[in-house]
Amino acid sequence: MPVSFDTDVLISGAGAAGLTLAIDLARRGVAFRLVEQNTQPFSGSRGKGIQPRTMEIFEDLGFVDRVAAAGGPYPPLCQYRPDGTHNVSLLTEAEVFPTPAEPYAAPLMLPQFATEAVMRERLAELGHHLRFGTRLTGFEQDAHGVTARMGDETGEHMIRARFLVGTDGGRSFVRHALAIDFPGEALGVRAIVADVRLEGLDRSVWHRFQLGSPATQVMICPLAGTDLFQVQAPVALEGEVDLSPAGLTALIGARTGRGDIAVRAVSWSSVYAMNARLADRYRVGRVFIAGDAARVHPPTGGQGLNTSVQDAYNLGWKLASVLAGAPEALLDSYEAERRQIASNMLHLSTRLLGEAKQGTMRRDREARQLDLGYRGSSLSAPGSVGGRVQAGDRAPDAPCRGQAGQRTRLFTVFQGFHWTLLGYQPHDRPSAIAGVRIVTVGAGHELVDEDGDIAEAYGIEPGQWVLVRPDGYIAGIFPSDGLGPQLSRYLAHVLPSCPADTLNGS
Repeated sequence: MPVSFDTDVLISGAGAAGLTLAIDLARRGVAFRLVEQNTQPFSGSRGKGIQPRTMEIFEDLGFVDRVAAAGGPYPPLCQYRPDGTHNVSLLTEAEVFPTPAEPYAAPLMLPQFATEAVMRERLAELGHHLRFGTRLTGFEQDAHGVTARMGDETGEHMIRARFLVGTDGGRSFVRHALAIDFPGEALGVRAIVADVRLEGLDRSVWHRFQLGSPATQVMICPLAGTDLFQVQAPVALEGEVDLSPAGLTALIGARTGRGDIAVRAVSWSSVYAMNARLADRYRVGRVFIAGDAARVHPPTGGQGLNTSVQDAYNLGWKLASVLAGAPEALLDSYEAERRQIASNMLHLSTRLLGEAKQGTMRRDREARQLDLGYRGSSLSAPGSVGGRVQAGDRAPDAPCRGQAGQRTRLFTVFQGFHWTLLGYQPHDRPSAIAGVRIVTVGAGHELVDEDGDIAEAYGIEPGQWVLVRPDGYIAGIFPSDGLGPQLSRYLAHVLPSCPADTLNGS
């Protein structure tokens, strides 16, 4: 007897990870419910940096220009010295510019509340809305799905879903309910972050004062797209912290030696202890965790929101494929790929925290996340090595021209929820494959590499084919000889073999 479901995917937590997953599922026509226990949207600036790789994801999801219009570039860093002098420098190791292969070079600043507002708007355009004031209170799973208990102002309700994803933050109820270990360490740092309106500082630079020890520093950053400043400062490990306008004015005065900086209003504030912890598992049966539910770390380097977005972007296409009939083993690759990324990110943010304590605030290429990849993944076809890229690498962008005469880019070709098979000057074209867009490059083919940017970015030879995953990573590089059987073997593990009985709508 068929099992009845209310939805395909239940998402608990509507921060950046939950919203990314919802948007991705919505554009794929997968039924889901996105619930958030808080009664209103998050109002703080917390994750204010959007890294270039996340900008690429936002382009694919259809709202990159909207976030760019709402935010702005990071300002230079102005560091004030005890002798009254100051030094202004770039936050990046050098001025960075877009290239044909990397269209977004530098991070964008946009307060987290504004980023999430854009994401909710995008979700609404796709015909969906999240449910605030709805708390996941319990769940059980079996071989077919998850039965969840939800509480809201009207009482308790039961929801039956095929999968549950916990994107419910560092104190994740889903992670606790699954009894997933969360090992790591306390870093011995407690800090404040506050969004304020103040007088006495200009908005052209990110102000950093450290007149004594690292424990007495204070950083005050103008928040792009707003009239707010974000105040960050370490505080004592114990005791109350006065986060009122008067209290913050006093703290700033004591740490800057200036009496002309006055906080007039506080729109959001938080006191937190820094930890570095990583969940032992990202999946138990039909239940997953993503984003902050899977790891916590210091805020240095602007990695958190971005890693959350990329967790969800990795999981979304895999859930959709399995719901459509692909082998369920595909879902094992989510933890295998994303947990290692998170482990490396924890090391990076902790190292940058140590550097910040010593007065160094520099963000190199590693922080921009363009070199993250999955070379060791089971989804990276063995032996797939080109001149400049190989299986598991991020697929580079490249400007080109369509045969009909219009300028385009590879990212435009990749955009959407399909796989892409890119052939470079091939002699033959394989038969159509459901779910795979086949595109050929060269004289007389669909795309013309006028300036050689595709050849430069990929370094592939005539007759080679590049298979690109829905999330923009290279699955494999194949020769023309034996292409059909190689593709069939690979795609059997990731694409539906036949239509599945999934829900329509939400």
